[in-house]
Amino acid sequence: MHLESASNIKNTHRGTLLVEDAEILSHESLPGQQHVLRLKSPGIARRAQAGQFAHISCGPELAMRRPLSIMRVDKNAGWIEFLYKVFGAGTKLLTQRSVGELISLIGPIGNPFSAHTEKPRTLLIGGGVGIPPMVFLVDSLKQQKINNYKPFVIMGSEVPFPFSPRPSQFIIPGMPDAAIGAMPLMEDWGIPSRLASRQGYPGCFEGYVTDLARCWLNALSRQQQNEVEIFACGPHPMLAAVAKMAVEYSLPCQVSLEEFMACAVGGCAGCVVEVKTSNGPAMKRVCVDGPVFDANTVFPEESR
Repeated sequence: MHLESASNIKNTHRGTLLVEDAEILSHESLPGQQHVLRLKSPGIARRAQAGQFAHISCGPELAMRRPLSIMRVDKNAGWIEFLYKVFGAGTKLLTQRSVGELISLIGPIGNPFSAHTEKPRTLLIGGGVGIPPMVFLVDSLKQQKINNYKPFVIMGSEVPFPFSPRPSQFIIPGMPDAAIGAMPLMEDWGIPSRLASRQGYPGCFEGYVTDLARCWLNALSRQQQNEVEIFACGPHPMLAAVAKMAVEYSLPCQVSLEEFMACAVGGCAGCVVEVKTSNGPAMKRVCVDGPVFDANTVFPEESR
């Protein structure tokens, strides 16, 4: 196993990162200590791709920034949006920031998701704070207006969802009768979605996101399964389970990892994870070598 030195790593992000003082346009408080933050950041909005994140200064009292996945962007209006949950001192401090204040951002950071047109049945799975990259990816696919894309979104949460679930207008083969809850934004976009939780929320599938995904996959023909590509973001155990499921069905799968970060630009190597490469195991930095990886490379044990 080896850790690549900075001198041996091609800096694929050179010249693409921006530092912007972004104005807070809105800051909404939601159940479960969750918040949606919208910032005026035209430079980052123009460059951002689904799966990337920004490093945010939570306040002048705290030197260390916090990485937040980008949930939505409007390149024309020049804003970006984040969904975050209070986990510690940084995000708690961030909740105190008000509309009109300026927040320093570095971004967009990281390698994005890469969807393939030969796999039009995109299965997007987001768990908890892993929901935002899935929203961004769906929006990106929608903006491309590729006619043959047939995305299906599954979102899971063990705290109240950061939206009020709506009964879905879409009939999805394989879905249990009680699983009718959907994300309103997806419904408005014309994208089918379903929700999963073990908390007994009305309209939600009672179980794991992978259990619900299997219901959908098993309802597909073998030819239709061959058109599926999986994208996932969420806690480590969920991603491991998604990687295992992808292997069971012989499906390509990209995962976005969640790791604690210090610098978020590749200098400190504080967010390294072991990745399987053609030269054997290597330590890669989640911030700039990821956060998106092929699932088989970061969960090789699930492919055995």
